[in-house]
Amino acid sequence: MKGALGPTVDYRSVETVGPKVSGELTQEAILAVVVSIIGVIIYIWMRFEWQFAIGAVMSLLHDVILTIGLFCVIGLEFNLSIIAAILTIVGYSLNDTVVVFDRIRENLRKYKQMPLADLIDFSTNSVLPRTLLTSVSTMIALLSLYIFGGEVIRGFTFAMIWGVVVGTYSSIYVAAPVLILLSTKRDWVTATVKAARAGARRS
Repeated sequence: MKGALGPTVDYRSVETVGPKVSGELTQEAILAVVVSIIGVIIYIWMRFEWQFAIGAVMSLLHDVILTIGLFCVIGLEFNLSIIAAILTIVGYSLNDTVVVFDRIRENLRKYKQMPLADLIDFSTNSVLPRTLLTSVSTMIALLSLYIFGGEVIRGFTFAMIWGVVVGTYSSIYVAAPVLILLSTKRDWVTATVKAARAGARRS
């Protein structure tokens, strides 16, 4: 800069961004992602059951790891906007996963004799049109931002586009099959229904 501007410029201060700042950024980014995943575990556990919480977390870890891996493979800059994109992806994927889990819980109460694998397959197929329509409409907006939004937000929108893709299929092909792997029971659903009925009778 001194060579380009010449000796007539008065340089009042010089600041250097060293590895310490980079290390703090890395630690805070990791902490933000970990705290968000812990919050997801608590939320899903309270709303559903521990099997559903594990399925949601496996889906979110899948999305985060694939997004970070993509940026490492193609060599894009990893900055604060990418951290924001990852946290947004976590929220988007969680919303999609909760929709699938809500339908599974509803069908667990409705079809008590249906095998669990068939019930999960039936439930995911019933919400598939809604999931795809939401993802396509989000993708149209993100593609517009990526093409016309300029260089400043290009990394963010690229991460979001990738996150929408992996978040959509992870809700179906990662979160739901974990329920089969963990042998989700119907007892907690029956107990929840009985408790709700008992509360309604008291009121």
